[in-house]
Amino acid sequence: MVKLRLKRCGRKQAIYRIVAIDVRSRREGRDLQKVGFYDPIQNQTYLNVPAIRYFLEKGAQPTGTVHGILRKAELFKERAS
Repeated sequence: MVKLRLKRCGRKQAIYRIVAIDVRSRREGRDLQKVGFYDPIQNQTYLNVPAIRYFLEKGAQPTGTVHGILRKAELFKERAS
């Protein structure tokens, strides 16, 4: 099963990549594809929307935090239409 989850980058300041990764991999394990970027300190987000839609259509499940990020970006409203 594939999940969309956060992968930490940076030592002192927490910066996260949003990645599609196999469930059995650890947090810093090998990801399938990088699909976004999230900086909680500056509250910046970059999303590769076509890649995220592709993985969601194939059955990938976002974690709770990633689901919240995608909901803020109104990705699910576009999918419902």
